[in-house]
Amino acid sequence: MNLRACIQVIVVLLAVVSCGGKKDDKGGGGGGGGNKGTIVIGHFASMSGPQATFGISTDRAIRLAIKEKNAAGGIKGRQIELVTIDDAGKQSEAATAVTRLINDHKAVAILGEVASSLSLAGGPIAQKAKIPMISPSSTNPDVTDVGDYIFRVCFLDDFQGWVAAKFAKDTLKATKSAILYDQAQAYSSGLADYYEKAFKQMGGEIVTKQAYTGGNLEISAQLQAIKGANVEIVFVPGYYSDAGTIIRKGREAGITAKFLGGDGWDSEELPKIAGDAVNGNFFTNHYAPEEDRPEVKNFVAKYKAEFNATPDGLAALGYDAALVLF
Repeated sequence: MNLRACIQVIVVLLAVVSCGGKKDDKGGGGGGGGNKGTIVIGHFASMSGPQATFGISTDRAIRLAIKEKNAAGGIKGRQIELVTIDDAGKQSEAATAVTRLINDHKAVAILGEVASSLSLAGGPIAQKAKIPMISPSSTNPDVTDVGDYIFRVCFLDDFQGWVAAKFAKDTLKATKSAILYDQAQAYSSGLADYYEKAFKQMGGEIVTKQAYTGGNLEISAQLQAIKGANVEIVFVPGYYSDAGTIIRKGREAGITAKFLGGDGWDSEELPKIAGDAVNGNFFTNHYAPEEDRPEVKNFVAKYKAEFNATPDGLAALGYDAALVLF
């Protein structure tokens, strides 16, 4: 089931897609910095766990960018080597992964993470070591506040929240909204707050704001509160692994309002989890593979040729992050 055949995407900002290595979950080495040998770039990512499509898409695109750079001669004649460590979507593992990339693999720069909470866990390690770190897609504003060695290539949640609210108010003509957010994720709680602020400023009413904890979706009480609130929009700024279940359970509970989400919904797994309930809902995103711009068409064609898959927004941002680094 194709994601975009089921759910409409609000493209609020397109990443500038303009335009080898090895995956190592346990160890291995590289040339690091110095002035000879390979240049080691580290990537910490959720290659497994509940948001595994985030890490896999990002890693593929980074490898594509590196393959192209190496084929063009690398950096001053030196080849680039990518070392990827799986953090399994866990904050403790993210910090450990960045430490290993810097200390064991001698990475001269770090790419990652997708989830803001994981970038917030790994960022202080990179900052202390004075190793530049670029997050492809961590949208929580606090991520780059860690220090002057931490960067990103994506939009921020204050902007994303405002766009989602404006779409709900102006396009969907909603006046009343509910929010259901993951209280354990910096991304989700932050985006919920920005959406709430913007929707209220635009004259809308947040009738109820409910919380859950990711991975523990015993949310019957929250769904009943939302159903009783008689809203037109349910804003769910969570990750696809939870959002799909929430949408499906929401429809089963009798909620008829449209569901609206953020870029954390961007995964081909979403319609598999939500089933037919995903139809007719919306989420904001950085990019759409259907766009006609030549640079987007070129990126999509190269990614499809390499991986036999259509690149999602995480892939586009991963590709951009690598290009910014090079």
